[in-house]
Amino acid sequence: MKVTTLMENTACAERYAAEHGLSLFIETKKINILFDSGSSEAFADNAEKLGVDLGTADIAILSHGHYDHSGGLLRFLQCNKKAPVYVQKDAFEEHFNIEGKDIGVDPALRNSDRIVLTDGTRQLAEGVTLFTCNGEKRIRPLETNGMTVKRDGVLLPEDFRHEQYLLVEEDGRRYLFSGCSHKGIINITNWFRPDVLFGGFHFMGVSLDEAGQAFLSEAADTLCGFDTVYYTGHCTGVAQYEFLKQKMGDRLHYISSGSVVEV
Repeated sequence: MKVTTLMENTACAERYAAEHGLSLFIETKKINILFDSGSSEAFADNAEKLGVDLGTADIAILSHGHYDHSGGLLRFLQCNKKAPVYVQKDAFEEHFNIEGKDIGVDPALRNSDRIVLTDGTRQLAEGVTLFTCNGEKRIRPLETNGMTVKRDGVLLPEDFRHEQYLLVEEDGRRYLFSGCSHKGIINITNWFRPDVLFGGFHFMGVSLDEAGQAFLSEAADTLCGFDTVYYTGHCTGVAQYEFLKQKMGDRLHYISSGSVVEV
């Protein structure tokens, strides 16, 4: 399997754009998958520079209903004329950050006949399955980080029920893709026990004071307790990643715009 990072907050070379967002192009033995599209159209420019033909994507997936993962989808629909885009049914709700800023998906995407709404578990192809895990038991509490969602005109604490995960099973191995892991990276890893996990940990808001370091140390120990290798970036935070890396060693790797990983 080959995973190319089309967009991330950092870039591995100056020729690639970087922005607050995430986009991965996944090439399995059977199908090609676009997983998220960053904050803007820039992911497509990076794809061209990397020799990735977005027109070859068989399917596209939106991990959750935030702009920094959905911002390039309209561009994708122009570049690719066939691939369905799988979106969890609650992703089009109005989502806000702690400052009250709208961080949701462009409503114009609703009008596309390529959007396929999902919920629960959905098999997309042999060995390729989407999960929402909304009813799964958590071993760590849900952290809203001040985010809210508007339902029936009322702002409520975010529950991230619009977040979904992609599991690819190939050659006896399990590969999991998670955009921001809002339901908790430890919960998610525990649910799936993958061999390899790609995704953000949403630790960028964790300070590196004594309490923050204790939190990150415990998270590193717990994550290393699973038989999983992690490729992370985006909302994990660079400083937080560097701290985790000291604890996790070769179990943890960083991906940037332009990174190509073969696993």
